[in-house]
Amino acid sequence: MLADITPLREHPDFRRLWCGNTVSYLGQQMTAMAVALQVYAITGSSFYVGLVGLCSLVPLIVFGLYGGAVADVVDRRRLGLVSAFGATLLSGALAAVAIADLRYVGVLYAIVALQAVCFAMNSPARSAMIPRLLSAEQLPAANALASLAGGVGQMAGPMLGGVFVGLWGYQAAYLIDVAAFTASLYAMWRLPAMLPGDGEAGDEGTGDEATGAGKGAVGGAARNGNGGARTGGTATVRRRPSVLEGLRYLASRPNLRTTFVSDLCAMVLAQPRVLFPAVAGLWYGGGTRTVGLLAAAPAVGALLGSVFSGWLGRVRRQGFAVLVAVGSWGAAVAVFGLTRDLLLGLLFLAVAGCADTISMVFRNTMLQAAAPDDMRGRLQGVFLVVVVGGPRLGDFLAGSAADLFSPAAAVVGGGLACIAAIVLVGVLQRGFASYTARRPVA
Repeated sequence: MLADITPLREHPDFRRLWCGNTVSYLGQQMTAMAVALQVYAITGSSFYVGLVGLCSLVPLIVFGLYGGAVADVVDRRRLGLVSAFGATLLSGALAAVAIADLRYVGVLYAIVALQAVCFAMNSPARSAMIPRLLSAEQLPAANALASLAGGVGQMAGPMLGGVFVGLWGYQAAYLIDVAAFTASLYAMWRLPAMLPGDGEAGDEGTGDEATGAGKGAVGGAARNGNGGARTGGTATVRRRPSVLEGLRYLASRPNLRTTFVSDLCAMVLAQPRVLFPAVAGLWYGGGTRTVGLLAAAPAVGALLGSVFSGWLGRVRRQGFAVLVAVGSWGAAVAVFGLTRDLLLGLLFLAVAGCADTISMVFRNTMLQAAAPDDMRGRLQGVFLVVVVGGPRLGDFLAGSAADLFSPAAAVVGGGLACIAAIVLVGVLQRGFASYTARRPVA
């Protein structure tokens, strides 16, 4: 039942990459907390703190798609190194601003936006590397381990950031982030070249690929999905990045397209987090501590889902598993909206978080296994945009519904709408429910 650590045990490249990403993500979360605290200390306004999130959201959405396109035409290892090094320099710039005691929030906003650009360029490339390092059978375990690292970072990073800021000032968190980035840079540096399409033996229509194609066997002639010229072993692909080409490919592949639609069903229709401040007082008679508990409950459930994820690798009908997980998210949110007992409410929010982790593991696995290598970057870019943008749209929808009706109606109605939507998706896309890991078809 515990998380399958076989990918870490058997593949040194993946082990270094996972450890480096875990450490660097922890540093990023510390930096995010330190920036929020610094902006509030300068302005005394929660509004200006909220603008920090907007400054990162817009670049992530805009450059997420472009970063995925770039990752499909260049050496992904090199792109990962350059973007991670840029983020490192920007954390150093935040430390310099703090040490110099520059009290200009515009400078902080600009650095945060540039960091988001670096992350948007780095994330698709890094995710597209994973199927080149592992066999298809190990992808669910790898994605569960990635979720575990993310959960630890989200829970421990802000807490450590607050502690270090309190002890040694904002620059302490930023400088620790700079040091943490070196782990990711070292892991990237040790990887072989990662030219898109190298070593791929599968057919683009089925998504079948040679097992272990990416275990360091790069270079040599490879298929170039659009006829662009490339010489084996070089780090340059003579093709222009095309976002539209990736979107056209996604539109023609029903199973891959449905992975995104199913996530939007959950994140847009049944996203209750924006209502936590209201329901904490109205339902439970609590204050800010209750809001904190409500916000932490899904993260705790997601972390537990990752810790006890060993069984996920034995699931073959991954499309059906996604439908069940999304439906479970909607059901848990709906029941949360009906209960007025705090402990029960926290329990069902934790169940929702666990269901979301299971959905994420299988959706990402399907993207990695069913898509051809020279499309994985663009699909991971779309994945990033959906993951970042979907919950924000859900916040707007839930807040609007709560104002029009009531918080209870917004939460319960959103959960039921999610269930109805995912059932409709399963009916309209019957092939998705029968998708199997034994024969990944896009």
